[in-house]
Amino acid sequence: MLFNSIQYLFFFPLVAVLYFAIHPKYRWILLLSASYYFYMCWKMEYIFLILFTTLIDYAVALRMSGTGSRTRKRLLLCVSLITNLGLLFAFKYFNFFSEASRAVFAHFNIMQALPQFKLLLPVGLSFYTFQSLSYTIDVYRGKQEPERRLGLFALYVAFFPQLVAGPISRASELLPQFYKRAAFDYDRVTNGLKLMAWGMFKKVVIADRVATLVGTVYGEPTAYHGYPLILATVFFAVQIYCDFSGYCDIALGSAQIIGFHLPQNFNRPYFATSMTDFWKRWHMSLCSWFRDYLYISLGGNRVSALRGYVNVFITFLLSGLWHGANWTFLAWGALHGAAVIIEKIATRLTAGRPIGRLFGLGMHPVARCIRILVTFAVVNVGWVLFRAKSFSDASYILTHAFESSQADCYSLGLKKFDFNIALLAITVLFVVEVIQARVGTMRGFIAKAPVCVRWPLYAGIVLITFVLAVANKREFIYFQF
Repeated sequence: MLFNSIQYLFFFPLVAVLYFAIHPKYRWILLLSASYYFYMCWKMEYIFLILFTTLIDYAVALRMSGTGSRTRKRLLLCVSLITNLGLLFAFKYFNFFSEASRAVFAHFNIMQALPQFKLLLPVGLSFYTFQSLSYTIDVYRGKQEPERRLGLFALYVAFFPQLVAGPISRASELLPQFYKRAAFDYDRVTNGLKLMAWGMFKKVVIADRVATLVGTVYGEPTAYHGYPLILATVFFAVQIYCDFSGYCDIALGSAQIIGFHLPQNFNRPYFATSMTDFWKRWHMSLCSWFRDYLYISLGGNRVSALRGYVNVFITFLLSGLWHGANWTFLAWGALHGAAVIIEKIATRLTAGRPIGRLFGLGMHPVARCIRILVTFAVVNVGWVLFRAKSFSDASYILTHAFESSQADCYSLGLKKFDFNIALLAITVLFVVEVIQARVGTMRGFIAKAPVCVRWPLYAGIVLITFVLAVANKREFIYFQF
């Protein structure tokens, strides 16, 4: 069931109404049942994977709390790691490593390799395994008390607003909320609806519209050269941002309506002034997961500078692999890791010098604009690797993007009307983000306006979204991860 579907339009209001109508004691049963139904709408059999993960991690956490042996705790944690990462490997990475081993063996004239299996990647597997893993790791570290109610822990793993594409919540953030009895609150509900409406606008008006042009060019990049390749890449940057942040807005808004708070996942990432800053703004819940459970475990920045750079690179390399079983994703992670390391080295070498101001926080507005543009350019080079189907396609795009071209921008899959609407909507998006950078949330800013201004504006956004929505319903990009 997609957020941008008629089914969800009926499913969520029904769940919300029933949630506030029934006794608070039984609300968790409703939410857990709704979450499992929500997930089974994709493929019913894969509900057993969630159940298996839930039971293993629930039992592991309870056993860890019941033993004082450090060795036994490590063994129990290994059970959780092997279970979760093993499922992830089997469904997502087995064929990738099988193909890689085949290439290595062939290089040495050994005609033997691992078999390959045709397994459909379960939607949301990467997200709920990481969420469940964070729980067992926190229990192991003594940062989280084990949840003794199986039903509530199952709800933590499968909570439907965030189940298939995050944001990835921590047990310390979400589990206590299941014990609270949230009453119906008009302001909270309307704020949640506003966030959902904005997320839907980003998804069906912007992301799904520019996806047509991106798919046309990236589907056969060798048929183009020059600015169509640049335009398609910039449009993909817009597409993936509006698609994923739109999903997160709908998820956060849905949770907020029924009284739950999920972590923010985006904070105007294309206004970042460095690659380090970009990763403090983009997919924040995943970035903090890798920081807390991988980077710090490797030693973080508590080691020598060289070892610290290696830790950064490994973290980004594995984050690239998390996004997909393809060499292009590994290259994407390596590019971002290398960019962050270069920034760290440059900052260290220029500290206390005039040029160091370019790498400092206090900067002239012109320098700030330059840094934003440079960061956006580097991010877009990364998006080429992220979106391209192969290294050869990515190489072609990067080496032919700045050639002269006579192509018409209206001949790249989008009709003139849709192309102009896309440009207008993108302009509105970034104007809103500029305003939010100055005044806080747009919802709070609009709430201060008179009623005669607010409600026509809300109605206009909803009407524009319905009228300009792309007819072809598309899945959210991050569902494939």
